[in-house]
Amino acid sequence: MFDVESIEAEYFTLDEFKFKNGEVLKDAEVEYISFGTPHYDDNGLISNALIYFHGSSGNCYSVRRISEDMGPGEIFDTDKFFFISVSALGCPNSSSPSTSGLMNKFPEYLVEDMVNFQKQFLEEKFGITYVKGLIGNSMGGFEVLTWGCIYPDSVDFIISLVSSFKVGGHNYALSKIMNNILESDPDYNGGAYDLPISNSLKRSLKLSSDAIYCYGLSREEYRNNMTNEEIRQAMDEFAEEILEEDVNDLIYMNNSSLDYDLTEKLKDITAKVLIIAINQDQYFPPNLDAIPMSKMIKNNKLLIFDSCMGHVGSNELYKIKHDLEEFIKEFRDD
Repeated sequence: MFDVESIEAEYFTLDEFKFKNGEVLKDAEVEYISFGTPHYDDNGLISNALIYFHGSSGNCYSVRRISEDMGPGEIFDTDKFFFISVSALGCPNSSSPSTSGLMNKFPEYLVEDMVNFQKQFLEEKFGITYVKGLIGNSMGGFEVLTWGCIYPDSVDFIISLVSSFKVGGHNYALSKIMNNILESDPDYNGGAYDLPISNSLKRSLKLSSDAIYCYGLSREEYRNNMTNEEIRQAMDEFAEEILEEDVNDLIYMNNSSLDYDLTEKLKDITAKVLIIAINQDQYFPPNLDAIPMSKMIKNNKLLIFDSCMGHVGSNELYKIKHDLEEFIKEFRDD
């Protein structure tokens, strides 16, 4: 296992970042970690960059999700790839409502803005305009697929990990429920709330976490492997984590993907795509997400495995190790 936590985060400032809606953010901060071995082409540019995109509640250290398969000689070989993991636009420590201090004045952003934020960072910091591969977990999968659609000639391969090509159904409803709980709190004040947040807003944050807690693991895990008391304790622990989040950061992140839908654009992807799904994933059941997506992408491979951990079982890639290695080895500089 590669020790991701031992790497110290670094920071870079974009002089300005322009959003799709035309708004411009000056001095846009980017938090990132990088590791592995850069290889260079004849023009002196890094040619083996592998970029990791985290889920909605993560940051640049979320790349630890695949760390068991990282290291010299491993599937994600640190001798063969140069890894970059960025805290996404809208996340604390990169430019976000809380980090910028703009609160509800922060520009509204979309998944495409999150992609452009990372792409601009890669170009300005590392001079990278072409990447070897993109790996996206959950909401990070939205980003890598979007990248593949709008910048098809800039990447060799894409891995979509427990993700989808659109937000709809219960995923849409859950985001709306979370936001409705938070925005209906009188202390929210349209996003111009006082800091530190009030007990009322803390209660609303807990309620919003309760609304989504039961979707993380599989239905079987909750029913057969956890007592009611264990579930109650887990809900409290989950709520404690969300209490550390900024309210505007959460609402902006939820809003960014409400209209996410690549149904008509997946045909534009030219990179080779690996779609990884989990049968017990309650957020993105394969029959609704991965399987339909595999029928819309020209050059893809679909892998589905079982995990009682449901959506969060994406750290159990050892279950598909052989197939994953077969896919990756085509793109290593051996």
